[in-house]
Amino acid sequence: MNAVELFAGAGGLALGTAAAGFRHVAVVEWDKDSCETIRDNQARGLKIVDGWPVHSLDVRSFDYTPLQGKVDLIAGGPPCQPFSIGGKARGQDDSRNMFPEMIRAVRELAPQAVIVENVKGLTRRSFSTFFSYITLQLRHPELVRKSAESWQDHLARLERYHVKGKRDGLEYRLIWRLLNAADYGVPQRRERVIFVAIRSDIGREWSFPEPTHTLDSLLYDQWASGDYWDRHEVAKRSRPACPPRFKSRVAKLAFLGKDESLAWHTVRDAISDLPDPHKTSLSAKVLNHRLQPGARSYPGHTGSPLDEPAKTLKAGDHGVPGGENMLLQPDGEVRYFTVRESARLQSFPDDYHFHGSWTETMRQLGNAVPVDLAKTVASSLHDFLLKASGGKESR
Repeated sequence: MNAVELFAGAGGLALGTAAAGFRHVAVVEWDKDSCETIRDNQARGLKIVDGWPVHSLDVRSFDYTPLQGKVDLIAGGPPCQPFSIGGKARGQDDSRNMFPEMIRAVRELAPQAVIVENVKGLTRRSFSTFFSYITLQLRHPELVRKSAESWQDHLARLERYHVKGKRDGLEYRLIWRLLNAADYGVPQRRERVIFVAIRSDIGREWSFPEPTHTLDSLLYDQWASGDYWDRHEVAKRSRPACPPRFKSRVAKLAFLGKDESLAWHTVRDAISDLPDPHKTSLSAKVLNHRLQPGARSYPGHTGSPLDEPAKTLKAGDHGVPGGENMLLQPDGEVRYFTVRESARLQSFPDDYHFHGSWTETMRQLGNAVPVDLAKTVASSLHDFLLKASGGKESR
């Protein structure tokens, strides 16, 4: 099945959909460094990105005509800054709001399914009306906003159209969820809104994959059984005490026993086998594993503890945010995550190389969709579409 990837960035969502079985017929991204990251990996012979047609341009100028009738999936994460809690949160009034371009692609290509990713901030009460506007546009992409029509008037027209009886034309069934990447095995607490729209003529039901990893299982492994520390060969005298906020919860878990869920993955799980970046003779042998000096802790920016999933990696409007992209070591010292460590926290493959300066590569990673989260959602959707077609690839 064929896919078009919009707002591809360094390729996190695209890698996930490719790993799920979709073939990319267009990968669109305006940022030159992000495009060079993908092209570098193509030049290095990385199989998963082989043959991706990378288009380094503004999505507003992309012509979908040659792809019409050839696309099963559109996936993309429109720029999140208009809705980010860490940004200025101008929403629909922000010039970077690219949801209209996502809708245009759906309208012109009429794929079987659509995946859209964005930040948790989009679900805030202050954006509730615009959130409804986005969902209705995805459901009815052919009901286009008129040149002299405000978005509020367009919303009202969409609402009237949506509640009336029989409708003609292109239509999608849409569901969304706020997913935490840690719940799917990514070593990072990263909450993102995922929309999935399925064309209405595909008459089968689909639902989001259920979480596979839990905090409770991690707490059990750490403080009830001790298996976590044994696995990492941490001597008993060096193991930290159970945090007070978890003591009653751990006591209950110890009494009930561990359930079938897997444990959240921690920073230690993700990076413990990498060489210490202070030891440059060893770290230089690993792609993008160079220590960046200058990390410092201050209130509200204290780094990610080693034995928990990382805090959400962020891109930042003006360089790399401090605390969100730092490791808090057991001795209380902090340092920046290397690019390779950050790539691990975003579940990128180890042989995936990032192009650009440290600041630029960290921005690419802070904007990325965790590869494993993307793969989980896209694999479920791929299997669903394959069954809906009677087990035959449609393209």
